[in-house]
Amino acid sequence: MFSNELWQKSGVSTYSIDQSIRFNSDDTAYMHRTPSSTGNRKTFTSSFWVKLGKLGVNTALPMPGVTHGIGSSGLSLTTANVLNAYIYYAGSWSGLLVGTRVFRDPSAWLHFVIVVDTTQAVPTERIQIYVNGQRETNFSSEAYPSQNTDTDWNLSGEKMWIGIDPSGSAYNGEYYAAEIVYIDGTAYGPENFGETNDSGIWIPKDVSGLTFGTNGFHIDGRDSADLGDDESGQGNDFTTSGLAAHDQVADSPTNNFCVMNPLNTHSSITLSNGNLQSTASAFTGSGASILLPSTGKWYAEMRYNNASAGEYPMIGIYNTIKNLSTSGLNPGNTSGDKDIGFGADGIRRENATDTSSWGNAVGDGKIGALAVDMDNKKIWFGHNNSGSFVWQASGNPSAGSNEANTIAFADDVIFGNSHYSSSIVCWNFGQDGTFGGTETAQGNSDANGVGNFYFTVPTGYQALCTKNIGS
Repeated sequence: MFSNELWQKSGVSTYSIDQSIRFNSDDTAYMHRTPSSTGNRKTFTSSFWVKLGKLGVNTALPMPGVTHGIGSSGLSLTTANVLNAYIYYAGSWSGLLVGTRVFRDPSAWLHFVIVVDTTQAVPTERIQIYVNGQRETNFSSEAYPSQNTDTDWNLSGEKMWIGIDPSGSAYNGEYYAAEIVYIDGTAYGPENFGETNDSGIWIPKDVSGLTFGTNGFHIDGRDSADLGDDESGQGNDFTTSGLAAHDQVADSPTNNFCVMNPLNTHSSITLSNGNLQSTASAFTGSGASILLPSTGKWYAEMRYNNASAGEYPMIGIYNTIKNLSTSGLNPGNTSGDKDIGFGADGIRRENATDTSSWGNAVGDGKIGALAVDMDNKKIWFGHNNSGSFVWQASGNPSAGSNEANTIAFADDVIFGNSHYSSSIVCWNFGQDGTFGGTETAQGNSDANGVGNFYFTVPTGYQALCTKNIGS
């Protein structure tokens, strides 16, 4: 349901990726480029890393898709969350692979490699798909191109699409994407893009030494003003649509940040903006993807995009015994659960007891923060509704004084929020100090120099991400 501490520690990589590109389906975010020269239409390789957002919807993965004649070609996830590789040739099916493995972990980064080489004598070698270095071999539907087929890729004048169905209108992507690499003319195996570390985890490798070919490219999003910039040296830049500077985020395959978890979120809540924005249509709750470690001090921020009448949205920490996907639950609403919530109207909810006017109310467009000391099981809540940031009830997490809770909370807790109809909250666990482009980032980092926070981070507190969990 959420990532645990052991998994996160084992994912540390020696090759650092500092950012990814957030494709938000509500913005119809995508990239496109039209090659001016024809490359190798028989042999090419696509590699990319993704962290999934929405599940159970058709999702165009960031392999460059193409459309020629009446057919479009590319790689997607279906509504059943399985892979769908489809290749047309001049409007007719040439190859089709529909997988059986289900991909529905929104807390982890995944690496995909698809190799197309129609010159191979063995049909099953003409399309190869790898996930985290392992080849996919089980398919519910399986058809391969004829030998030496010229595909619709690398054709002069044939537009390439990233993040949207190649037809340009059917469906798009909701995910973070990093290291989008395309190789024209070479069938590269996954070992050219990743490797297994000492803990047995598949991690990224530097791809700068590869041969990219005529229409090859390497998009890594390092320039927020030009997210489609090609770093391969080929100059094959992509034009962007629905993408802005704030869609460059710090979440990456080598530093995985906490997000909200669709697997622990009620169906009446819509998650968007890379699973950082939570929008409700009823009384429900949503929990975060990473379990707070049993030790350490952790910090997160949230923007109240729409505070409805009363206490919602309510911010806090949930005991993981609560299943938020099936029930409407507030943090702190159950006696003995040892969690706590803070309402937008200033209420504190703890051990099934409400303390009215515990703090000051939070208005629309204001920003709140939580500081959680797992060593001493203490929590603080603050916000800037008064014009400047104030920890409520004279709290001081840097000094460890005047904590908000009166009962030491549970060992297994996650960040989370509850909603009532139409309330909206946007989280920042350190990956997006703009809160989806609604604020100007202030560039405050944590005790380890990690993250982009709006407020000054309390002394000794950290962003909830793998670099900090593994440190």
